Amino acid sequence: MKRPLRALAAAGLLAAGAIVAVALGGTASADTQICEQYGSTTIGGKYVVQNNRWGTSAQQCINVTSTGFSITRQDGVGSTSGAPVSYPSIFVGCHYTNCSPGTNLPVQVKNISSAPGSISYNYVSGAVYDAAYDIWLDPSPKKDGVNQMEIMIWLNRQGPIQPIGSPVGNASIAGRTWEVWRGSNGSNNVISYVAPSAIPSMSFDAMAFINDTKNRGAITSDWYLTSIQAGFEPWQGGVGLAVNSFSQSVNTGGTTPTTPPATTPPPSTPPPGNAACAVKYTATNVWNNGFTAEVTITNTGSSTVNGWTLNYNLPSGQTVTNAWNATVTQSGSAVTARNVGYNGTLAPGASTNFGYQATLNGAFSAPSSFTLNGATCTRA
Repeated sequence: MKRPLRALAAAGLLAAGAIVAVALGGTASADTQICEQYGSTTIGGKYVVQNNRWGTSAQQCINVTSTGFSITRQDGVGSTSGAPVSYPSIFVGCHYTNCSPGTNLPVQVKNISSAPGSISYNYVSGAVYDAAYDIWLDPSPKKDGVNQMEIMIWLNRQGPIQPIGSPVGNASIAGRTWEVWRGSNGSNNVISYVAPSAIPSMSFDAMAFINDTKNRGAITSDWYLTSIQAGFEPWQGGVGLAVNSFSQSVNTGGTTPTTPPATTPPPSTPPPGNAACAVKYTATNVWNNGFTAEVTITNTGSSTVNGWTLNYNLPSGQTVTNAWNATVTQSGSAVTARNVGYNGTLAPGASTNFGYQATLNGAFSAPSSFTLNGATCTRA
């Protein structure tokens, strides 16, 4: 988790003797060095550059230019089987209440017509890191704390590191083929798109990745895009890594819906046993000892469902290990999936998705029946 500077100071977690070069929200008119743990500055009247040394107490410094930044010192050493030590980056939008100048974020996905961006990196050898374009989304117009969905675009990967979760297939986006990983870090869900070889520069529409994530059921069009960031996640070394240039816009069309008047009557909730539903169960990836599955629930009734519980039995030899977009528990073969805070309401005709990873002993087969709030669903 990336914690804001003031929270760390209040908790007494800032290292003694830490070098403070630039205060949060400063402005860089010439090359500026930042060594402060969460120090940041603005460039171009549009972007924030942040040191963001969130995973280590060891020193890290960046040199901020008029178009990007470079890492000039990086003393942290992270386990290649664990988390990186930092994410020095440049961004538009809002990150832990630090918002870029003039940003129109957060904005709902359904109101975005395009999000053209470009990035140019400088890579180095002999270090362990990824070069990542980070897209953050949340069901609410959140400007602080952890968002619920992180899209990571890995343009380069060096060393024995891997994204969060496990591979679930490939995707063709922005004229390239990407390996897709999916999982959760315990604080938020993550979908990562990993390039098979290093990409030093790229121009693309970030909406292509957002739409692919939406098509996978991880978000909906009602979610909010809160920030887009580009930088590096170093595990070991990294001096000389640089963002030479970064450009990102978010173009909107239409208006954001307003909140209904307080006099609008709340939707009704059908009593248990009266839900009308359809369930589509898809194995998105199956390997010799495991699989990932996606479950789509559709409300086929005439009443709104406020809060849902889906029950079914997994065939013998299948055990859920982690899930996203639902709270999934298993007792023996019996599985119970409950909505999370942002997807519990299903209007008539509406659908929601959740997924999970499971171990597999034997041949794969799908569950034979499902019940939603106690009522049997049809198979879609």
